[in-house]
Amino acid sequence: YLFVQFYFNFLTDKWFYTRVLLGHALSWARAPAAALNFNCMLILLPVCRNLLSFLRGTIQCCSRTAARQLDRNLTFHKLVAYMIAFHTAVHIIAHLFNFEYFMDAQLNRNSSLLTFVLSEIGTNDSLPFLNPIRTNETNPTIVMFTTIAGLTGVAITLALILIITSSMEVIRRSYFEVFWYTHHLFVIFFIGLVFHGYGRIVRGQTSDSLNISNPKICAEQFKTWGQNGSHCEIPVFAGNPPGTWKWVLAPMILYVCERLVRLYRSHQKVVITKVVMHPSKTLELQMKRKGFSMEVGQYVFIQCPSVSRLEWHPFTLTSAPEEDYFSAHIRIVGDWTQALTFKVQVAIDGPFGTASEDVFRYEVVMLVGAGIGVTPFASILKSVWYKHIQNNQEIYFYWLCPETQAFEWFADLLQSLEGQMAEKAMTDFLSYNIYLTRWKETEAAHFRVHHEAVNDPITGLKQKTLYGKPNWDNEFTNIASNHPGTKVGVFLCGPPQLGKSLEKQCLSHSEADVKFIFNKENF
Repeated sequence: YLFVQFYFNFLTDKWFYTRVLLGHALSWARAPAAALNFNCMLILLPVCRNLLSFLRGTIQCCSRTAARQLDRNLTFHKLVAYMIAFHTAVHIIAHLFNFEYFMDAQLNRNSSLLTFVLSEIGTNDSLPFLNPIRTNETNPTIVMFTTIAGLTGVAITLALILIITSSMEVIRRSYFEVFWYTHHLFVIFFIGLVFHGYGRIVRGQTSDSLNISNPKICAEQFKTWGQNGSHCEIPVFAGNPPGTWKWVLAPMILYVCERLVRLYRSHQKVVITKVVMHPSKTLELQMKRKGFSMEVGQYVFIQCPSVSRLEWHPFTLTSAPEEDYFSAHIRIVGDWTQALTFKVQVAIDGPFGTASEDVFRYEVVMLVGAGIGVTPFASILKSVWYKHIQNNQEIYFYWLCPETQAFEWFADLLQSLEGQMAEKAMTDFLSYNIYLTRWKETEAAHFRVHHEAVNDPITGLKQKTLYGKPNWDNEFTNIASNHPGTKVGVFLCGPPQLGKSLEKQCLSHSEADVKFIFNKENF
Protein backbone atom coordinates (compact mmCIF):
# COMPACT_ATOMS: atom_id res chain seq x y z
CA TYR A 1 0.00 0.00 0.00
CA LEU A 2 2.75 2.46 0.96
CA PHE A 3 4.73 1.63 -2.18
CA VAL A 4 1.75 2.28 -4.49
CA GLN A 5 0.61 5.37 -2.61
CA PHE A 6 4.03 7.03 -2.68
CA TYR A 7 4.60 6.00 -6.28
CA PHE A 8 1.51 7.95 -7.32
CA ASN A 9 2.23 10.80 -4.89
CA PHE A 10 5.25 11.67 -7.03
CA LEU A 11 3.15 11.75 -10.20
CA THR A 12 1.36 14.92 -9.05
CA ASP A 13 1.90 18.49 -10.37
CA LYS A 14 4.26 19.32 -7.51
CA TRP A 15 6.82 16.97 -9.00
CA PHE A 16 6.08 17.80 -12.66
CA TYR A 17 9.39 19.54 -13.35
CA THR A 18 11.36 16.97 -11.33
CA ARG A 19 9.89 14.29 -13.58
CA VAL A 20 10.96 16.28 -16.63
CA LEU A 21 14.53 15.62 -15.49
CA LEU A 22 14.14 12.16 -14.00
CA GLY A 23 11.07 10.53 -15.51
CA HIS A 24 9.51 7.64 -13.57
CA ALA A 25 12.85 6.92 -11.86
CA LEU A 26 11.72 9.55 -9.33
CA SER A 27 8.73 7.45 -8.22
CA TRP A 28 10.82 4.28 -8.32
CA ALA A 29 13.22 5.89 -5.83
CA ARG A 30 10.67 7.42 -3.47
CA ALA A 31 8.19 4.50 -3.24
CA PRO A 32 10.71 1.98 -1.85
CA ALA A 33 11.98 4.69 0.51
CA ALA A 34 8.50 4.80 2.09
CA ALA A 35 8.43 1.01 2.34
CA LEU A 36 11.92 1.14 3.88
CA ASN A 37 10.74 3.53 6.59
CA PHE A 38 7.86 1.21 7.44
CA ASN A 39 10.07 -1.90 7.62
CA CYS A 40 12.75 -0.09 9.61
CA MET A 41 10.01 0.81 12.08
CA LEU A 42 9.27 -2.91 12.50
CA ILE A 43 12.78 -4.42 12.48
CA LEU A 44 13.65 -3.64 16.12
CA LEU A 45 10.34 -4.72 17.67
CA PRO A 46 10.82 -8.52 17.27
CA VAL A 47 14.14 -8.35 19.17
CA CYS A 48 12.68 -6.45 22.14
CA ARG A 49 12.30 -9.71 24.03
CA ASN A 50 11.16 -8.10 27.30
CA LEU A 51 8.42 -6.27 25.42
CA LEU A 52 7.36 -9.53 23.74
CA SER A 53 7.36 -11.32 27.09
CA PHE A 54 5.07 -8.61 28.51
CA LEU A 55 2.74 -8.80 25.48
CA ARG A 56 2.62 -12.59 25.65
CA GLY A 57 1.57 -12.52 29.28
CA THR A 58 -0.99 -9.80 28.57
CA ILE A 59 -2.76 -11.50 25.65
CA GLN A 60 -2.34 -15.09 26.87
CA CYS A 61 -5.66 -14.95 28.71
CA CYS A 62 -7.48 -13.65 25.60
CA SER A 63 -5.94 -15.61 22.74
CA ARG A 64 -3.43 -18.42 23.04
CA THR A 65 -3.08 -18.51 19.26
CA ALA A 66 -2.08 -14.84 19.15
CA ALA A 67 0.33 -15.39 22.05
CA ARG A 68 2.01 -18.26 20.18
CA GLN A 69 2.54 -16.02 17.14
CA LEU A 70 4.87 -13.90 19.28
CA ASP A 71 7.16 -16.94 19.52
CA ARG A 72 7.85 -16.51 15.79
CA ASN A 73 9.52 -13.17 16.43
CA LEU A 74 12.86 -14.10 14.82
CA THR A 75 11.13 -15.41 11.69
CA PHE A 76 9.30 -12.09 11.44
CA HIS A 77 12.58 -10.23 12.07
CA LYS A 78 14.20 -12.07 9.14
CA LEU A 79 11.27 -11.42 6.81
CA VAL A 80 11.37 -7.71 7.59
CA ALA A 81 15.15 -7.73 7.00
CA TYR A 82 14.63 -9.31 3.57
CA MET A 83 12.18 -6.56 2.68
CA ILE A 84 14.63 -3.89 3.85
CA ALA A 85 17.31 -5.42 1.62
CA PHE A 86 14.92 -5.58 -1.35
CA HIS A 87 13.65 -2.00 -1.05
CA THR A 88 17.19 -0.73 -0.46
CA ALA A 89 18.31 -2.34 -3.71
CA VAL A 90 15.39 -0.81 -5.66
CA HIS A 91 16.01 2.59 -4.03
CA ILE A 92 19.73 2.55 -4.89
CA ILE A 93 19.22 1.44 -8.50
CA ALA A 94 16.58 4.13 -9.06
CA HIS A 95 18.85 6.84 -7.64
CA LEU A 96 21.75 5.70 -9.82
CA PHE A 97 19.50 6.38 -12.81
CA ASN A 98 18.45 9.70 -11.27
CA PHE A 99 22.03 10.91 -10.97
CA GLU A 100 22.69 9.92 -14.56
CA TYR A 101 19.62 11.89 -15.66
CA PHE A 102 20.75 14.89 -13.58
CA MET A 103 24.17 14.70 -15.22
CA ASP A 104 22.73 14.34 -18.73
CA ALA A 105 20.66 17.50 -18.19
CA GLN A 106 23.84 19.44 -17.38
CA LEU A 107 25.89 17.97 -20.21
CA ASN A 108 23.31 18.80 -22.89
CA ARG A 109 23.73 22.58 -22.59
CA ASN A 110 21.07 23.74 -25.00
CA SER A 111 18.94 26.68 -23.88
CA SER A 112 16.11 25.48 -26.13
CA LEU A 113 15.70 22.42 -23.90
CA LEU A 114 13.53 22.54 -20.78
CA THR A 115 15.88 20.12 -19.00
CA PHE A 116 18.81 22.56 -19.36
CA VAL A 117 16.73 25.57 -18.28
CA LEU A 118 15.59 23.70 -15.16
CA SER A 119 19.17 22.69 -14.39
CA GLU A 120 20.33 26.32 -14.59
CA ILE A 121 17.85 27.50 -11.95
CA GLY A 122 19.87 28.59 -8.92
CA THR A 123 23.06 29.22 -10.89
CA ASN A 124 22.73 32.91 -11.78
CA ASP A 125 19.97 33.78 -9.35
CA SER A 126 19.23 33.26 -5.68
CA LEU A 127 16.53 30.67 -6.26
CA PRO A 128 16.84 27.12 -4.84
CA PHE A 129 18.24 24.65 -7.36
CA LEU A 130 16.36 21.69 -8.80
CA ASN A 131 19.35 19.82 -10.22
CA PRO A 132 21.89 19.03 -7.45
CA ILE A 133 24.66 18.66 -10.07
CA ARG A 134 25.57 22.28 -10.61
CA THR A 135 28.05 22.15 -13.51
CA ASN A 136 28.78 19.92 -16.48
CA GLU A 137 32.24 19.27 -15.07
CA THR A 138 30.97 17.64 -11.87
CA ASN A 139 31.38 13.90 -11.42
CA PRO A 140 28.25 12.20 -10.00
CA THR A 141 30.52 10.10 -7.78
CA ILE A 142 31.91 13.25 -6.17
CA VAL A 143 28.36 14.45 -5.45
CA MET A 144 27.63 11.09 -3.92
CA PHE A 145 30.50 11.43 -1.45
CA THR A 146 30.17 15.13 -0.67
CA THR A 147 26.48 15.35 0.22
CA ILE A 148 24.62 14.26 3.35
CA ALA A 149 22.40 11.94 1.32
CA GLY A 150 25.38 10.41 -0.46
CA LEU A 151 27.56 9.84 2.61
CA THR A 152 24.76 8.47 4.78
CA GLY A 153 23.52 6.33 1.88
CA VAL A 154 26.95 4.71 1.46
CA ALA A 155 27.24 4.14 5.24
CA ILE A 156 23.73 2.63 5.42
CA THR A 157 24.38 0.34 2.45
CA LEU A 158 27.75 -0.92 3.74
CA ALA A 159 26.30 -1.57 7.21
CA LEU A 160 23.33 -3.42 5.70
CA ILE A 161 25.55 -5.59 3.48
CA LEU A 162 27.73 -6.60 6.43
CA ILE A 163 24.74 -7.30 8.67
CA ILE A 164 22.96 -9.46 6.09
CA THR A 165 25.98 -11.44 4.90
CA SER A 166 27.11 -12.21 8.44
CA SER A 167 23.58 -13.41 9.26
CA MET A 168 23.80 -16.34 6.85
CA GLU A 169 23.34 -19.61 8.70
CA VAL A 170 26.81 -20.94 7.82
CA ILE A 171 28.41 -17.80 9.30
CA ARG A 172 26.11 -17.65 12.29
CA ARG A 173 26.77 -21.26 13.28
CA SER A 174 30.51 -21.39 12.57
CA TYR A 175 31.54 -17.83 13.50
CA PHE A 176 28.94 -16.57 15.92
CA GLU A 177 31.14 -13.70 17.12
CA VAL A 178 31.26 -12.32 13.58
CA PHE A 179 27.47 -12.42 13.40
CA TRP A 180 27.11 -10.90 16.86
CA TYR A 181 29.48 -7.96 16.43
CA THR A 182 28.50 -7.01 12.86
CA HIS A 183 24.84 -7.03 13.87
CA HIS A 184 25.62 -4.06 16.12
CA LEU A 185 26.28 -2.02 13.00
CA PHE A 186 22.53 -1.41 13.18
CA VAL A 187 23.45 1.65 15.28
CA ILE A 188 25.27 3.17 12.28
CA PHE A 189 22.41 2.06 10.03
CA PHE A 190 19.76 3.89 12.05
CA ILE A 191 21.85 7.04 12.57
CA GLY A 192 22.49 7.23 8.83
CA LEU A 193 18.83 6.50 8.12
CA VAL A 194 17.58 9.37 10.28
CA PHE A 195 19.95 11.93 8.71
CA HIS A 196 19.70 10.59 5.15
CA GLY A 197 17.00 13.05 4.06
CA TYR A 198 18.38 16.21 5.67
CA GLY A 199 20.12 17.31 2.45
CA ARG A 200 16.77 17.57 0.62
CA ILE A 201 18.40 16.78 -2.72
CA VAL A 202 15.17 15.65 -4.39
CA ARG A 203 12.99 18.73 -4.70
CA GLY A 204 9.53 19.62 -5.96
CA GLN A 205 7.71 22.85 -6.79
CA THR A 206 6.46 24.75 -3.75
CA SER A 207 2.73 25.32 -3.16
CA ASP A 208 3.05 29.10 -3.59
CA SER A 209 4.89 28.63 -6.86
CA LEU A 210 2.26 26.16 -8.08
CA ASN A 211 -0.48 28.75 -7.44
CA ILE A 212 1.36 31.28 -9.58
CA SER A 213 2.76 29.03 -12.31
CA ASN A 214 0.81 25.96 -13.32
CA PRO A 215 3.46 23.57 -14.68
CA LYS A 216 1.12 21.98 -17.20
CA ILE A 217 0.69 25.39 -18.85
CA CYS A 218 4.02 27.04 -18.11
CA ALA A 219 6.19 24.10 -19.14
CA GLU A 220 5.56 25.00 -22.78
CA GLN A 221 6.43 28.67 -22.15
CA PHE A 222 9.74 28.08 -20.34
CA LYS A 223 11.64 30.40 -22.69
CA THR A 224 9.68 33.43 -21.41
CA TRP A 225 9.67 32.57 -17.70
CA GLY A 226 9.93 35.71 -15.55
CA GLN A 227 9.82 38.12 -18.47
CA ASN A 228 7.54 41.10 -18.69
CA GLY A 229 4.17 40.13 -20.08
CA SER A 230 4.62 36.46 -19.17
CA HIS A 231 2.08 34.83 -16.88
CA CYS A 232 4.66 32.23 -15.80
CA GLU A 233 7.24 32.97 -13.16
CA ILE A 234 10.42 30.94 -12.70
CA PRO A 235 9.32 27.96 -10.58
CA VAL A 236 10.56 27.74 -7.00
CA PHE A 237 11.60 24.37 -5.62
CA ALA A 238 12.04 22.90 -2.14
CA GLY A 239 12.67 19.47 -0.71
CA ASN A 240 10.35 17.65 1.66
CA PRO A 241 11.35 17.90 5.32
CA PRO A 242 13.02 14.70 6.59
CA GLY A 243 10.38 12.31 7.91
CA THR A 244 12.20 9.05 8.64
CA TRP A 245 12.59 9.97 12.30
CA LYS A 246 8.80 9.93 12.68
CA TRP A 247 8.78 6.25 11.70
CA VAL A 248 11.72 4.98 13.77
CA LEU A 249 11.81 7.21 16.86
CA ALA A 250 9.29 5.20 18.92
CA PRO A 251 10.88 1.77 18.14
CA MET A 252 14.33 3.21 18.90
CA ILE A 253 13.14 4.47 22.29
CA LEU A 254 11.56 1.08 23.02
CA TYR A 255 14.79 -0.68 22.10
CA VAL A 256 16.87 1.64 24.31
CA CYS A 257 14.51 0.84 27.21
CA GLU A 258 14.89 -2.86 26.35
CA ARG A 259 18.68 -2.60 26.59
CA LEU A 260 18.44 -0.73 29.90
CA VAL A 261 16.25 -3.53 31.32
CA ARG A 262 18.78 -6.10 30.11
CA LEU A 263 21.60 -4.09 31.68
CA TYR A 264 19.75 -3.99 35.01
CA ARG A 265 19.07 -7.73 34.91
CA SER A 266 22.67 -8.52 34.02
CA HIS A 267 23.78 -6.95 37.31
CA GLN A 268 21.44 -9.05 39.44
CA LYS A 269 23.34 -11.62 41.45
CA VAL A 270 23.19 -15.20 40.14
CA VAL A 271 24.24 -17.98 42.53
CA ILE A 272 25.45 -21.19 40.89
CA THR A 273 24.46 -23.98 43.26
CA LYS A 274 25.71 -26.95 41.25
CA VAL A 275 27.90 -27.64 38.20
CA VAL A 276 27.84 -31.03 36.49
CA MET A 277 29.99 -32.00 33.52
CA HIS A 278 28.23 -34.85 31.75
CA PRO A 279 30.27 -37.35 29.70
CA SER A 280 28.63 -36.16 26.46
CA LYS A 281 30.44 -32.78 26.68
CA THR A 282 27.34 -31.20 28.17
CA LEU A 283 27.69 -28.74 31.03
CA GLU A 284 24.78 -28.55 33.48
CA LEU A 285 24.40 -25.37 35.52
CA GLN A 286 21.94 -25.21 38.42
CA MET A 287 21.35 -21.61 39.51
CA LYS A 288 19.32 -19.34 41.76
CA ARG A 289 18.42 -15.66 41.43
CA LYS A 290 16.20 -13.56 43.63
CA GLY A 291 12.73 -13.11 42.16
CA PHE A 292 13.31 -15.57 39.29
CA SER A 293 10.07 -17.14 38.04
CA MET A 294 9.75 -19.44 35.02
CA GLU A 295 7.33 -21.55 33.02
CA VAL A 296 7.99 -24.77 31.15
CA GLY A 297 9.66 -24.46 27.75
CA GLN A 298 11.18 -21.04 28.40
CA TYR A 299 14.78 -19.99 27.80
CA VAL A 300 17.30 -17.53 29.22
CA PHE A 301 20.23 -15.58 27.80
CA ILE A 302 23.52 -16.32 29.53
CA GLN A 303 26.55 -14.03 29.62
CA CYS A 304 29.96 -14.90 31.01
CA PRO A 305 31.61 -11.52 31.76
CA SER A 306 35.09 -13.03 32.06
CA VAL A 307 34.78 -14.40 28.51
CA SER A 308 32.93 -11.52 26.83
CA ARG A 309 30.83 -8.66 28.18
CA LEU A 310 28.98 -8.28 24.89
CA GLU A 311 28.01 -11.86 24.04
CA TRP A 312 24.70 -13.26 25.28
CA HIS A 313 23.69 -16.78 24.22
CA PRO A 314 20.21 -18.36 24.55
CA PHE A 315 19.76 -21.67 26.38
CA THR A 316 16.55 -23.56 27.10
CA LEU A 317 15.72 -24.07 30.76
CA THR A 318 15.76 -27.74 31.73
CA SER A 319 14.37 -27.37 35.24
CA ALA A 320 10.70 -27.39 36.21
CA PRO A 321 8.87 -24.40 37.77
CA GLU A 322 8.20 -26.59 40.81
CA GLU A 323 11.92 -26.94 41.59
CA ASP A 324 13.75 -24.49 43.85
CA TYR A 325 16.41 -23.72 41.23
CA PHE A 326 16.62 -23.18 37.49
CA SER A 327 19.03 -25.04 35.25
CA ALA A 328 20.43 -25.11 31.73
CA HIS A 329 22.34 -27.81 29.84
CA ILE A 330 25.05 -26.36 27.60
CA ARG A 331 26.78 -28.40 24.90
CA ILE A 332 30.50 -27.66 24.64
CA VAL A 333 30.73 -27.02 20.90
CA GLY A 334 32.57 -23.71 20.44
CA ASP A 335 35.08 -21.23 21.85
CA TRP A 336 32.58 -19.47 24.09
CA THR A 337 31.15 -22.66 25.65
CA GLN A 338 34.67 -24.08 25.99
CA ALA A 339 35.81 -20.98 27.89
CA LEU A 340 32.67 -21.11 30.05
CA THR A 341 33.69 -24.47 31.53
CA PHE A 342 36.77 -22.86 33.10
CA LYS A 343 35.12 -19.59 34.21
CA VAL A 344 31.68 -20.44 35.54
CA GLN A 345 30.50 -17.03 36.58
CA VAL A 346 27.44 -15.88 34.70
CA ALA A 347 24.80 -13.19 34.29
CA ILE A 348 21.23 -14.10 33.34
CA ASP A 349 18.63 -12.27 31.29
CA GLY A 350 15.19 -13.80 31.16
CA PRO A 351 13.28 -16.02 31.18
CA PHE A 352 11.74 -15.52 27.73
CA GLY A 353 9.90 -17.46 25.09
CA THR A 354 6.89 -19.65 25.12
CA ALA A 355 5.23 -20.53 28.37
CA SER A 356 4.12 -23.94 27.12
CA GLU A 357 1.25 -24.35 29.52
CA ASP A 358 -0.83 -25.65 26.61
CA VAL A 359 0.71 -29.00 27.49
CA PHE A 360 -1.52 -29.10 30.55
CA ARG A 361 -4.72 -28.49 28.57
CA TYR A 362 -4.77 -32.00 27.10
CA GLU A 363 -5.54 -35.33 28.74
CA VAL A 364 -3.24 -37.03 26.22
CA VAL A 365 0.01 -35.48 25.00
CA MET A 366 2.56 -36.50 22.36
CA LEU A 367 6.02 -34.97 22.86
CA VAL A 368 8.41 -35.36 19.93
CA GLY A 369 12.02 -34.21 20.21
CA ALA A 370 14.83 -34.56 17.66
CA GLY A 371 18.49 -34.37 18.68
CA ILE A 372 19.26 -31.36 20.85
CA GLY A 373 15.58 -30.42 20.39
CA VAL A 374 14.85 -32.66 23.37
CA THR A 375 16.06 -29.93 25.76
CA PRO A 376 12.67 -28.18 26.30
CA PHE A 377 11.07 -31.52 27.17
CA ALA A 378 13.32 -31.90 30.22
CA SER A 379 11.43 -29.04 31.85
CA ILE A 380 8.06 -30.26 30.56
CA LEU A 381 8.49 -33.89 31.66
CA LYS A 382 9.57 -32.82 35.15
CA SER A 383 6.67 -30.38 35.47
CA VAL A 384 4.12 -32.86 34.10
CA TRP A 385 5.35 -35.42 36.63
CA TYR A 386 4.91 -32.98 39.51
CA LYS A 387 1.42 -32.06 38.29
CA HIS A 388 0.42 -35.66 37.54
CA ILE A 389 -0.28 -36.26 41.21
CA GLN A 390 -3.22 -33.82 40.90
CA ASN A 391 -4.00 -34.20 37.17
CA ASN A 392 -4.72 -37.44 35.35
CA GLN A 393 -2.68 -37.06 32.16
CA GLU A 394 -1.02 -39.54 29.83
CA ILE A 395 2.22 -38.73 28.02
CA TYR A 396 3.69 -40.29 24.88
CA PHE A 397 7.30 -39.22 24.50
CA TYR A 398 9.43 -39.78 21.37
CA TRP A 399 13.08 -38.87 21.05
CA LEU A 400 14.93 -39.27 17.76
CA CYS A 401 18.69 -38.96 18.02
CA PRO A 402 21.49 -39.58 15.45
CA GLU A 403 24.28 -40.34 17.95
CA THR A 404 24.60 -42.37 21.15
CA GLN A 405 26.60 -39.74 23.06
CA ALA A 406 23.68 -37.32 23.15
CA PHE A 407 21.56 -39.77 25.14
CA GLU A 408 23.64 -39.53 28.28
CA TRP A 409 22.47 -36.47 30.22
CA PHE A 410 18.80 -36.82 29.26
CA ALA A 411 18.82 -40.52 30.10
CA ASP A 412 19.62 -39.52 33.69
CA LEU A 413 16.33 -37.62 33.83
CA LEU A 414 14.40 -40.53 32.35
CA GLN A 415 16.03 -42.96 34.80
CA SER A 416 14.92 -40.72 37.66
CA LEU A 417 11.37 -40.66 36.29
CA GLU A 418 11.43 -44.44 35.85
CA GLY A 419 12.36 -44.89 39.51
CA GLN A 420 9.71 -42.47 40.74
CA MET A 421 7.01 -44.06 38.55
CA ALA A 422 7.89 -47.51 39.90
CA GLU A 423 7.96 -46.22 43.49
CA LYS A 424 4.49 -44.66 43.20
CA ALA A 425 3.08 -47.53 41.05
CA MET A 426 2.31 -45.10 38.22
CA THR A 427 4.10 -46.85 35.36
CA ASP A 428 1.32 -45.91 32.93
CA PHE A 429 2.02 -42.20 33.38
CA LEU A 430 4.71 -42.02 30.70
CA SER A 431 5.15 -44.04 27.52
CA TYR A 432 8.55 -43.18 26.08
CA ASN A 433 10.23 -44.34 22.90
CA ILE A 434 13.84 -43.52 22.11
CA TYR A 435 15.06 -43.97 18.55
CA LEU A 436 18.67 -44.13 17.41
CA THR A 437 18.56 -43.07 13.75
CA ARG A 438 22.26 -43.65 12.89
CA TRP A 439 24.94 -45.98 14.26
CA LYS A 440 28.32 -47.48 13.45
CA GLU A 441 29.01 -51.17 12.76
CA THR A 442 31.07 -51.48 15.96
CA GLU A 443 28.20 -50.03 17.95
CA ALA A 444 25.72 -52.40 16.28
CA ALA A 445 27.78 -55.42 17.38
CA HIS A 446 27.80 -54.12 20.96
CA PHE A 447 24.03 -53.57 20.89
CA ARG A 448 23.40 -57.14 19.68
CA VAL A 449 25.56 -58.67 22.43
CA HIS A 450 23.81 -56.76 25.21
CA HIS A 451 20.30 -56.69 23.79
CA GLU A 452 19.01 -59.27 26.31
CA ALA A 453 20.31 -57.30 29.29
CA VAL A 454 17.76 -56.00 31.79
CA ASN A 455 18.71 -52.38 31.11
CA ASP A 456 19.29 -50.84 27.69
CA PRO A 457 23.02 -50.84 26.71
CA ILE A 458 22.82 -47.24 25.47
CA THR A 459 20.61 -45.40 27.96
CA GLY A 460 20.58 -47.73 30.97
CA LEU A 461 16.77 -47.53 30.99
CA LYS A 462 14.32 -50.40 31.36
CA GLN A 463 12.80 -49.29 28.06
CA LYS A 464 14.88 -50.56 25.14
CA THR A 465 16.20 -48.16 22.50
CA LEU A 466 14.61 -48.61 19.07
CA TYR A 467 16.63 -48.38 15.86
CA GLY A 468 15.59 -46.42 12.79
CA LYS A 469 12.70 -43.96 12.62
CA PRO A 470 9.16 -44.23 14.00
CA ASN A 471 6.29 -45.34 11.81
CA TRP A 472 4.20 -42.29 12.56
CA ASP A 473 1.11 -43.68 10.86
CA ASN A 474 1.09 -46.66 13.25
CA GLU A 475 1.84 -44.48 16.28
CA PHE A 476 -1.01 -42.07 15.58
CA THR A 477 -3.40 -44.94 14.80
CA ASN A 478 -2.58 -46.69 18.11
CA ILE A 479 -2.97 -43.52 20.15
CA ALA A 480 -6.28 -42.71 18.45
CA SER A 481 -7.65 -46.20 19.19
CA ASN A 482 -6.46 -46.06 22.83
CA HIS A 483 -8.01 -42.66 23.53
CA PRO A 484 -11.34 -42.23 21.72
CA GLY A 485 -13.27 -39.06 22.36
CA THR A 486 -10.22 -37.00 23.38
CA LYS A 487 -8.10 -34.16 22.04
CA VAL A 488 -4.45 -35.13 21.73
CA GLY A 489 -1.86 -32.34 21.94
CA VAL A 490 1.12 -32.98 19.65
CA PHE A 491 4.20 -30.92 20.58
CA LEU A 492 7.37 -30.90 18.47
CA CYS A 493 10.81 -29.43 18.92
CA GLY A 494 12.72 -30.46 15.82
CA PRO A 495 13.45 -29.79 12.13
CA PRO A 496 10.81 -28.38 9.73
CA GLN A 497 10.68 -31.61 7.70
CA LEU A 498 9.59 -33.56 10.76
CA GLY A 499 7.08 -30.84 11.57
CA LYS A 500 5.44 -31.14 8.15
CA SER A 501 5.23 -34.91 8.53
CA LEU A 502 3.61 -34.71 11.98
CA GLU A 503 1.21 -31.97 10.92
CA LYS A 504 0.09 -34.14 8.02
CA GLN A 505 -0.46 -37.07 10.39
CA CYS A 506 -2.51 -34.85 12.72
CA LEU A 507 -4.80 -33.89 9.86
CA SER A 508 -5.19 -37.40 8.46
CA HIS A 509 -5.91 -39.05 11.85
CA SER A 510 -8.27 -36.41 13.26
CA GLU A 511 -11.77 -37.87 13.15
CA ALA A 512 -15.09 -37.30 14.86
CA ASP A 513 -14.11 -39.11 18.06
CA VAL A 514 -10.47 -38.03 18.34
CA LYS A 515 -8.65 -34.86 17.33
CA PHE A 516 -4.89 -34.25 17.11
CA ILE A 517 -3.78 -30.64 17.71
CA PHE A 518 -0.33 -29.76 16.32
CA ASN A 519 1.64 -27.27 18.43
CA LYS A 520 5.09 -26.88 16.87
CA GLU A 521 5.09 -23.15 17.41
CA ASN A 522 5.11 -23.63 21.16
CA PHE A 523 8.87 -24.23 21.16
